[in-house]
Amino acid sequence: MTVDRKLIRNGNGWALTINSTILGFLDVNPETDMVRYTMEHDKLIITKSDKKVVKNDRK
Repeated sequence: MTVDRKLIRNGNGWALTINSTILGFLDVNPETDMVRYTMEHDKLIITKSDKKVVKNDRK
């Protein structure tokens, strides 16, 4: 599968949005799972991380 996406401005950097279909293929729940970015040659590879999101309990 190939998807072309536009980067969006996010503070001083740029962000890539990932739609729910792609998250489903990766089996990623954005509220509990983290993703891992890997650079190999000229490719950005996004995979599900073994790490989980740590919620901040401060109010």
